Amino acid sequence: MAVNNSKRIPCADFPEQVGISSREIAALINDIETSGIEVHSMKIIRHGKTAFECYRHPYNSETPHTMYSVSKSFTSIAMGFAIDEGFVKLDTKVIDIFPEYRPKKFDENLEKMTVWHLLTMTAGKDVSLISDKTKDNWVEQFFNSKWGYAPGEGWKYISENTYMCCAIIKKVTGMGVIDFLKPRLFDPLGFERRPFWECDPNGLEAGGWGLFITTDELARFTLCLHQDGVYDGVQVIPKWYIEEATKKQVENPQYDDRDACCGYGYFFWLNDLKNSYRSDGMFSQFGIDFRDYDAVLAFTCSEVLEQKARDCIFRHFPHMFIEECETEPEDAVKDLSMSPLPVLEAAPRSVIEEFVAGKLIHFNKNLLLNAVGWPVSMLPLAVVYMSANRAGNIDNVILEFGENECTMTWDEGKEHNTIVCGMDGKERYGKIRLGGIKFTAVSSAAWLDDSNLEIRMRPLESICERRIRLEFKGQNVMLYPSSNPPLSTIADSLKDIVKTFVHNEKIAEIGGKAFVKLDAIAEAPLSGKMV
Repeated sequence: MAVNNSKRIPCADFPEQVGISSREIAALINDIETSGIEVHSMKIIRHGKTAFECYRHPYNSETPHTMYSVSKSFTSIAMGFAIDEGFVKLDTKVIDIFPEYRPKKFDENLEKMTVWHLLTMTAGKDVSLISDKTKDNWVEQFFNSKWGYAPGEGWKYISENTYMCCAIIKKVTGMGVIDFLKPRLFDPLGFERRPFWECDPNGLEAGGWGLFITTDELARFTLCLHQDGVYDGVQVIPKWYIEEATKKQVENPQYDDRDACCGYGYFFWLNDLKNSYRSDGMFSQFGIDFRDYDAVLAFTCSEVLEQKARDCIFRHFPHMFIEECETEPEDAVKDLSMSPLPVLEAAPRSVIEEFVAGKLIHFNKNLLLNAVGWPVSMLPLAVVYMSANRAGNIDNVILEFGENECTMTWDEGKEHNTIVCGMDGKERYGKIRLGGIKFTAVSSAAWLDDSNLEIRMRPLESICERRIRLEFKGQNVMLYPSSNPPLSTIADSLKDIVKTFVHNEKIAEIGGKAFVKLDAIAEAPLSGKMV
């Protein structure tokens, strides 16, 4: 992707020039690695200049990264434009925008719910975390959901509130969110590539998740917010809306983590640190504004425990900030790189390669997983569970072997893909398309013994690495899927959230325990045979 140099954030000559301690950056990197946090990228900006930027191999500055719920903050700004331009108001009733969903029986709560309630997560609709996103009408799904509380009388983090903002923007402007934001936000910030945003089955942006942008683009967005909506000398975002969106609009006592209960704005979180807020996405995607220190941080990651990642960051901020230096200090740290992510090491080749090579391997479908809409894919479940178009049902696998490579081709539904896996301790890069999304596949392979081949494939735009182990027993083949981060860790972190959707305490406890065993169900082995 070409970078618009005219809009690029200028770089400091060295971190201390803009009052960032290189020694503290080194301490942060060491903290990240010793804590076992898989950070993918960081970009620190102070006084309008990039003080530090780092990417952990194989992640890089050019490849977009999934933002998860950081997407909500972009939807917030889209709604801010719509309000500022008179398309809608904060106190506009949602049902007045969608009168076709007004029930025959009067619903007092529905007549109260406004755009403001959506933006603050106080709308009251209790859409389930595990609702089926492959269904055609998400708007109808929202209106048909049960009430958890009357609008404005509670707070619950419901991503569909954000989706409804996208639906409103489309209804009142006639444009999808990306088209609406392009001339208002993306172009003024210098985005040369049209961002990809996952959509519902009807092509409307998901809003609450699914935006893919680069770390630099996240940094530009966060810097623009920090500068009261000004970027490159131009007022891009209305100042009044940023002031409202990033201040405490409501209390959010649902969570125990201290940075998750400090107050909530319009799809922005307040931090425990005074005068600081953030865009926040699952697996620790952050755009953090340190208002009092004239600094911002863009951060991509795959850490399941977000407070763990935030604790690591706030152990080093704000005392990362020091007095500016005109010349680089003698004790400045020069090497500020992060160690690359591990890959499969080269291993002895199996004697059965010649027998396996070129054979078509057919795998049986897991009927249970197909029934619940979670078929086994080369994409980990964490990547696709909120998607309208889920990949799945790995089949028709063919393996070919070269001197230092293994080539794997396979089908998932109508999508046919090929990856080349390095067997010499180095990854190979390629392009795939799964679940309707294009990914950069970074792949490696190794024989664990003469009958077990492990293949690792990391879709670079996402956060999880898919791992499969193929076990060969004559003509029979077993496929054992797993992922990193492990699905068991992800499920364990989400069990308490799942409980919030079940009001019966005993059933909630059972449901939470069952959710922890999700990996055993969703990553069940597949049996297959060479045809």
